[in-house]
Parts: sequence; C-alpha cells; structure tokens
Amino acid sequence: MHAMTSDPPPNKLRFGFAGTHLGAVLIATSDRGVAAIFLGEDRSRLKRELAGAYPDADLIETDDGLADTLAKVAILIDTPQRGLDLQLDLRGSAIELAVWEALRAIPVGETRSYGQLAKALPIPATAQEVGAACAANVLAVAVPCHRVVKADGSIAGYRWGVSRKRRLLQMEAAA
Repeated sequence: MHAMTSDPPPNKLRFGFAGTHLGAVLIATSDRGVAAIFLGEDRSRLKRELAGAYPDADLIETDDGLADTLAKVAILIDTPQRGLDLQLDLRGSAIELAVWEALRAIPVGETRSYGQLAKALPIPATAQEVGAACAANVLAVAVPCHRVVKADGSIAGYRWGVSRKRRLLQMEAAA
C-alpha cells in the first residue's frame, strides 16, 4: 500500500545518496516512506533541490538505516522492470495524486501522451495539468513521468534532463 495524502510535508526527512547508470541519486525518507528520489550529477545541487521541495522539513543526511532503501532505489533506476517494493510518501494536490497513480499504472516499456493520460484520469484534467503534475513529481522513476511523451511520440521535457528520460525509455524498451 502506498501512502497518499495532501497533508503538509513531513517535519523530518532522512536522506542519502547512491550511484546509478544515470548518475547520482538522492533518496529521502519520512516516517511514511520514500518521499523523494532526485537524479543528477552534483550532490550539493540535489540537496538544494530537496530543500526546495521540502522547505519546512528538517533534513538529516545519514546512511544510518537507509542502506536497504538506497540499494532498492538504485536497482529500480538501473533495472526499472524489476519494480520498487517500498512504501512511497506521495504528497500533492488531487490532480497530482491522480496523475502519479496513473503513471504508476503504465507498464514498463510503454508510454502515453499527456492527452491520453489526462483522458484516463478519474478526475477532469488537461494535458497541461498532466505536464504540471509531472514537473511537480519528486519521486523519479518510482513515479515514472519519463513514460509520458508528446502526442506525436517525441520526447518532451523531464525534470532530471531529457537525455536521462531518453535513456530510461531505451532501458525499458530493451527489457
């Protein structure tokens, strides 16, 4: 089961780093589950992104008790077809939560357009709102925004870089 709420962000986040084929990954956990997965090259920048996403949280960098979570997330990023067996702490608006759940239902190796995803939601939303929800996603790969493409099938923006999005889609297609 995955925690989903529109409650305020958790007060305390523990975070650490792992390495993957796509670069460094920052993983943050709350008492409810994995709250953030950020991809990048620069650990300092990833920390700033986490602080920006959770401005009221106490951020504690530690490997203590995070080793299993760090390993599972690194495996997910390197082999997305294996899935992720971790509780997620999803926090957002009703539209964001609906989009993120719909994204998690897209099978590995498949994509949907922003418009297709909007039409499939249980609540009214536009393709632009789907795009905004993808941009607000702080759980890279676990909430697979990389599986959303433009109506013509081309790759559009991605919070963690279009080249990473392209590589993720190629890895999933090869699986």
